[in-house]
Amino acid sequence: MNFLRNLLAAILGCLIAFGLLTGMFFIFVALMSQADDGVVVKKNSILELSFVEPIRDYAGKDESDPFAGFWDDEIGLDEITHAIEMAKYDANIEGISLTTSFLQAGMAQTQELREALEDFQSEGKFIYAYSDFFTQKDYYLASISDKLYLNPVGAMDFKGLAAEVLYFKDLQEKTGVKMEVVRHGKYKSAVEPFLSNTMSEENRSQIQELINSLWGAVIDDISDARDISTANLNIIADTLGGRTPKYAVESGLVDGALHFDEYEALLKEKVNVAEGEKLNYVKFVDYVQKAGRKKNRVGKDKIAVVYAQGEIYYGEGGKEYLGQGLVIRALQKAAENENVKAIVLRVDSPGGSALVSDIIWREVELAKKQKPVVVSFGNIAASGGYYIGVGGDKIYAEPTTITGSIGVFGTIPNISELAGNVGINAEQVGTNQNSVDYSLFEPMTDTFRNTIQEGIEDTYQTFLERVAKGRDMTIAQVDSLAQGRVWSGLHAKENGLIDELGSLDDAIDAAAEMANLEVYGIRKYPKYKSDFEQFMENMSGAQAKIGEKLIQEEIGNEAFQLLKELKQLTEQKGIQAKMPFKLNIK
Repeated sequence: MNFLRNLLAAILGCLIAFGLLTGMFFIFVALMSQADDGVVVKKNSILELSFVEPIRDYAGKDESDPFAGFWDDEIGLDEITHAIEMAKYDANIEGISLTTSFLQAGMAQTQELREALEDFQSEGKFIYAYSDFFTQKDYYLASISDKLYLNPVGAMDFKGLAAEVLYFKDLQEKTGVKMEVVRHGKYKSAVEPFLSNTMSEENRSQIQELINSLWGAVIDDISDARDISTANLNIIADTLGGRTPKYAVESGLVDGALHFDEYEALLKEKVNVAEGEKLNYVKFVDYVQKAGRKKNRVGKDKIAVVYAQGEIYYGEGGKEYLGQGLVIRALQKAAENENVKAIVLRVDSPGGSALVSDIIWREVELAKKQKPVVVSFGNIAASGGYYIGVGGDKIYAEPTTITGSIGVFGTIPNISELAGNVGINAEQVGTNQNSVDYSLFEPMTDTFRNTIQEGIEDTYQTFLERVAKGRDMTIAQVDSLAQGRVWSGLHAKENGLIDELGSLDDAIDAAAEMANLEVYGIRKYPKYKSDFEQFMENMSGAQAKIGEKLIQEEIGNEAFQLLKELKQLTEQKGIQAKMPFKLNIK
């Protein structure tokens, strides 16, 4: 027994020692990486832009966390645009080489990236672009370039926008698993796929108007950059006039069809590098780290940028979803900080829980009593996403932002048909008339449906009141724009749902003007836990995340996103103020 006890003690001691050594090694590496000044940018350098990972507005890294670099390779849009701005004034950066294919960003994010690149050009610096395959979003971004080239055996996608919505009525009938639906509004089509197998005319009408508006904004920008009329761009799209490199050159969409070595020869000529010598490339991911260490901290006065991104669920919130916990504390910190003179709330959310949306809206109202609050809408600020921003003093959105969708609904899963088919019978016993309100195994009762409908109507009315107050409209005016209908940023401006068209930087400028600031720094909220910290706190959660990545790699991103959508439908709780449908724009 003594031998066994000593052996176990020795093994345990070894494990503890190994764990301590491993932890010390990680800390040492982290501290060394922070001490490192990053990449050295030589004279006559070219910044390489190639976005291969999905882009979200904000990665929320905590710079004081020594483990923030472990597994956290995500770069937020805020870091990307800041790095491009730093490169604009970097005397050693001559220009940018943009080689992105299959850009994983929203339309409004792409538009903001494009605006940052256009600003880079204002210092007289060049941007060249090259791709083996241009998707429409890739081309939209690359079209700002001084010159852009396509692989001579590559391809190009330029055909206009299309939208796809999946319908599940037949699937429910075949499986016996259905979603009980309660809604308000003729345009509230988040639940339409559970009620029908075809698209309603109301839904088709709003989607058509939405994608027409988005496409109009895209080709307006391309037209200005490439000196091709919008009429001709639409003809090119209708005739697939850019489908081959030869046609893309002849139509004026690209400047030439070149192999990559030929493209690099043009870059060498542009920066006066002799034949046989190598170009001084700077990888963008390295430059982002360098730029991050040179953030603008001018002056004591600050503008706080609070990021609210993701679907809205009740809870703490984090990188993956928007909860009230982190956002409320961020707004409170910004409001109470004497050095913060104004707040910008950046919203990128399709909505979700109506309760959480109202909780965050209330905190925006309270913050607004202490200092100016300007709201910036990103890719999407629909339903609950619009709800939380409507309390701001001023709202900005890009022309390609999807917003509005003022409406609410409730969906409840029911498997009574499936249960009957497989021989399951559920019996209930209660103390009062309504104590047994709903069972997954029984059809929804009229009493329960009426109760839910009452909650839907009350929530919708509250939503209308919040918007009417924030936008200085009557309830009737808001209702005419509501009913769950979505709008592009351009049409939202025309209808008075936002104040101005513009980027996050434009919103920050407006906040500075409202606070009478000429010199100020930026303070960002909230800070998310690093992946390493989450791994140490919750090993199973980290394993689940690794499992998700493996599944995504095996089945592809599109199928993986569909699985996530179905999973989220089953997790919805309470009344939803959410984007009226899962819209896949191609």
